Amino acid sequence: MKEQYAGAVRPEHDHRPARRMTHTQQDTRDGGAPPARTGRSRGRPVAASLVCLALVLSGCAGAQGAASPAPPGRTAMRQAPERTATPSAAGSVRQAPALPGPDAAIPKDPARLARALAATTAELRRAVDAWTRDGDPATGQAPEPVVLLALYQQRIYRHLARNPQVASRTYAGLPRALAGPAKDDVTAIRKLLSLVHPVSRPAKFKVRPPEPADVLLGHFRRAERRFGVGWEVLAAVMFVETKFGRVRSPSHTGAQGPMQFMPGTWDAYGMGGDVHDTRDALLGAANYLHASGAPRDYRRALYAYNHSWAYVDAVLLHARRIRRDIRNYYAYYNWQVFVVTTRGERRLTGP
Repeated sequence: MKEQYAGAVRPEHDHRPARRMTHTQQDTRDGGAPPARTGRSRGRPVAASLVCLALVLSGCAGAQGAASPAPPGRTAMRQAPERTATPSAAGSVRQAPALPGPDAAIPKDPARLARALAATTAELRRAVDAWTRDGDPATGQAPEPVVLLALYQQRIYRHLARNPQVASRTYAGLPRALAGPAKDDVTAIRKLLSLVHPVSRPAKFKVRPPEPADVLLGHFRRAERRFGVGWEVLAAVMFVETKFGRVRSPSHTGAQGPMQFMPGTWDAYGMGGDVHDTRDALLGAANYLHASGAPRDYRRALYAYNHSWAYVDAVLLHARRIRRDIRNYYAYYNWQVFVVTTRGERRLTGP
């Protein structure tokens, strides 16, 4: 498994080139927001805003079939496609509930919130199973049920990450099998949010659709075979850094590519590849993590990758979730890109 990052100075024996900060901390780049300090100190200021995973459909444009935002206090819902009806164990047909709209309201009451999270997670798992069984994750994007359910789950977790007391009461209302995983995801998000400062001025973000989920999975496993770094850790790092390659803007400090390398680090560990090419970038990241101690010591390796223990912890929590159930990888793949501004969060991608 892999872990996260904190701010500090490199150990004296570590002479590797410094890397840059992750998009999870740095979502204010190219354009505008003043650099915000995170815990990692590498001789340069680090910018920070926040990107939390996104599914991009056709670049920066809105996705097909987008629903209108719900009026205040109401929940926007969509009719589930007829094909989501599945036979139950008794042989009858189970009709899937209506899908949440992209801006569906999040319940404020912890008991209702727990029921909404439990139902959303169960439906998301079914939708992922249908996608991987009957669809083709190696081509194109995920089907609408997966996209909408993953977004609603993500938005619930982000709400809980910002409201610890509500989160504690919500966990108490969840089945035991779901409470622990929910805590892991919420804790990871909270740690990453602790590293960011809101964007206060206009900033430019370049986003694009990610490569298909199973194409990325092939890249992760190829890098694992070559360098021994667990594919779940590589996936978690890419998830945190650029939301599986959706964010393509350079960082405030000049880091580039889907795995966010500083030029000097890429020169040392990129093996002559293209920093913007997903396969090359993943091989370079696996090479760098291996040289930094992985898989023997993922915490040390991830801390070298990004000097923040909060980063290390968050990456390891997400990697553990993927390792325990690969459906979590497909769910994360469909989480959206969010930016934190002084006027609140803004979702950059998705339906």
